[in-house]
Amino acid sequence: MMKILYMIVAVFFLIGCSDNDDTQVEKETAKTEYTLLAWNDLGMHCFDGTDFSVFSILPPYNNLNAHLIKSDGTEDKHITADVTLTYESLNYNAHINTSSADKTNFWTYLTSLFPGATSVDDVGLTGNRTPSTVPQNMTYNALHNWWEAEGIPIVNYDDNYQVNYYPMVKVIAKDSTGAILATADVVLPVSDEMDCRKCHASTAATDDAKPAAGWENHIDALKDDKFNILKLHDEKHTISSSDLDALSAKGYDYNATLYDTAKAGTPVLCAACHSSNALGTASVGDAKSLTASLHALHAQAKDPTSGLILDDATNRSACYSCHPGEATSCLRGAMGKAVNANGEQTMQCQSCHGSMSSVGDQNRVGWLDQPNCQVCHQDTNRYESALVSGTLREVLDNRFATTPNTPTIGKSLYRYSSGHGDLQCSSCHGSTHAIYPSSHAQDNILSEKVQGHSGTIVECASCHTATPRTNDGGPHGMHSVDQYWVDEHEEVAEKGYTQCSACHGSDYRGSFLSKTFNDRAFNIEEKIKTYIRGEAVSCYDCHNGPDGEEY
Repeated sequence: MMKILYMIVAVFFLIGCSDNDDTQVEKETAKTEYTLLAWNDLGMHCFDGTDFSVFSILPPYNNLNAHLIKSDGTEDKHITADVTLTYESLNYNAHINTSSADKTNFWTYLTSLFPGATSVDDVGLTGNRTPSTVPQNMTYNALHNWWEAEGIPIVNYDDNYQVNYYPMVKVIAKDSTGAILATADVVLPVSDEMDCRKCHASTAATDDAKPAAGWENHIDALKDDKFNILKLHDEKHTISSSDLDALSAKGYDYNATLYDTAKAGTPVLCAACHSSNALGTASVGDAKSLTASLHALHAQAKDPTSGLILDDATNRSACYSCHPGEATSCLRGAMGKAVNANGEQTMQCQSCHGSMSSVGDQNRVGWLDQPNCQVCHQDTNRYESALVSGTLREVLDNRFATTPNTPTIGKSLYRYSSGHGDLQCSSCHGSTHAIYPSSHAQDNILSEKVQGHSGTIVECASCHTATPRTNDGGPHGMHSVDQYWVDEHEEVAEKGYTQCSACHGSDYRGSFLSKTFNDRAFNIEEKIKTYIRGEAVSCYDCHNGPDGEEY
């Protein structure tokens, strides 16, 4: 039987784990008894940018979550009380963001877009502030078992007004005396690349999206495309008196046309009429959800650059026409980095989400109907598409499954799921779309400081004072990984080594599930056996197969 298997805490997103350009850093020296894990929930948050005067799809709204873990002991490891967790701005490569209200006019129009809210510069819709040099408190969410600061209004411009899509914050945990227990440096990615100008600007390359009333030709490029869009909306959809009454009941003062509403100085919130699970709004009248409306409408639109109908596109460039984007590379984690032998990207947005018309299906629940981990990571396989003939693949096992009925009945989302030690999956694997290891340095800083190398947080010593001795009690039913296991695993294997094939392959020569996450060396019968990062561990490394004697 093989001698070593490197830990698979995050085995279901291993693509690209052996990059040789990943920075190696020392483990956070300040950490002694505690470990602080922190993450952004989505891997990228979009907002409308510097101008909200015409209409808004999304406000500046970023979410920060954290776990504070006590290293010693096996129970009560989550610290949930008698401590204070705060976040503050962090200078990274001469980029620091300590304000937002001076970089966007969102707060000028906040109360028109969100009736009943109060507009205070740099304070978001939930009451949390833009990170600054003044620490801001996080709160503990008992439902999700995490510390959180939801709705942080951060933007992608630093204090020198330079574009910064990856602003950094420092999370600090202190005890009741004010002593620092642990810190974490984490990115709050944000982008204003949610852009419609490619087709809707008055200077667009084609007239495919030209309003019947003619192009707006507004002097301000940030307003021009938005007014053109409102013209098109008014041409296709009439707002009835009952719709206006329903909007008025919500606190909105809209005219009979959205164009006239915006021209009169009241910006339009798209989610005021079109339901949005992102903003928690309900539809007015027969308006479809916002995500269904946008994606279904544009599925048959032609990309003026490629000439392809967006629904026919098979790569992320179609999605990047509107979503972040060419500059931010929203899909930049392990899956987004996956390439074949020719260097071609093998996974695209469509690999998980399907075509644009699929995303725009009226029966789909936006933000909640998403592919989950076990669709691709199951039955010892790692598929590069969640879909089979346009339908999600049948799930055969739940070793790498997301949590059922989370965050609501019938839904199972990665960003809300938890696993080993009641840790959120994201706390070890990274944020959605930025799964460790990411192509962007800021995404990897947290894992580098916690365990000394980039990639999924797999080192037991990150959260334990010593590697627990277990046959199957580790993450995803994993055994412990250390010299002890190397010395003692034979007894387990003799009781039935077929169980080992789940990770080491049916031929026991190793698989992607037995790849090492970092360089390793073990003492085997007075000899040193070494593994380099990304090398698959096999029974044949030390034995002549699972039944063979040691070499």
